[in-house]
Amino acid sequence: MTKQFNRVAVIGTGVIGASWTALFLAKGLDVVAFDQGPDAEQRLKQYVDAAWPALDALGLAPRASRSRLTFTRDLPGAVADVGFVQENGPERIDLKRAMYEGLDVLLPPDVPIASSSSGLTMSNIQAGCKSYPQRCVIGHPFNLPHLIPLVEVVAGEETSEETVNKVTAFYTSLGKRTIRVRKEVPGLVANRLQAALWREMVHLVAEGVVSVSDADTAVCHGPGLRWGLMGPTMLFHLGGGKGGIENFLDQFTGPMTAWWKSLGSPELTPNMQQAIIDGARREAAGQSVGDLTAQCERMLLDLLKLRQGADSEASTS
Repeated sequence: MTKQFNRVAVIGTGVIGASWTALFLAKGLDVVAFDQGPDAEQRLKQYVDAAWPALDALGLAPRASRSRLTFTRDLPGAVADVGFVQENGPERIDLKRAMYEGLDVLLPPDVPIASSSSGLTMSNIQAGCKSYPQRCVIGHPFNLPHLIPLVEVVAGEETSEETVNKVTAFYTSLGKRTIRVRKEVPGLVANRLQAALWREMVHLVAEGVVSVSDADTAVCHGPGLRWGLMGPTMLFHLGGGKGGIENFLDQFTGPMTAWWKSLGSPELTPNMQQAIIDGARREAAGQSVGDLTAQCERMLLDLLKLRQGADSEASTS
């Protein structure tokens, strides 16, 4: 599939678009990046350079090279002769539709257009495509795309199954882990799961049960360690012992549903927001956002390499 899509266009080179660009280059693809920002080209190349050591550590494709990047402010030139488009424009429906109307005219009908959007539905976006809306799909990455494997694939009302399958196969060929989101919902799946956990953390802080720092510690040094290896349902399957998930549900359905009933729906009032800000500042203990980001990325890289080894071992056996 990477051979079929050996030349791709990245539309919009903010953080997400730049991260996609770095990944595509690391996988040996030719990338044409489009952005009309005054310093977009410089920022993009700086981002790719900064991301390259991590991508190198994870393993570059044989043809991988930063020299395969072309930057342009000309949309027709950006999409000429490409096999795939990853769109990362602003989350405004008027701008999206105008962009897709232009792309629809410029691109052959068999070239997929995937949007990184999580805030807009593809059914609304693809209304801009007057001729070939069936080739449009959401391909929403989890930040940052060059490191985090997850991509959520969501069809719009007019998206063809062929497009979904083609785009999914392309992402998979890049080493991404895709999920098929079968209904258009605000925030998609991963962000909703993340929001649900944080809502309960805010509730516990608001109720005086735990501090911001201790709530983070409970997740990071408890279930969060295991979630990096398996999802909650599989971990509960293991928690059921020899009886697996059936035994787990027999034992814990009652207690867990009782907890559900007491979960909170807190309001992020100004006072609550300030409490979270104060707690986060104390937890950061004077470390800058840049320092914490670098620390996080180092640990994430180690985890990704560990997962690569485990996945390779599992496929071999």
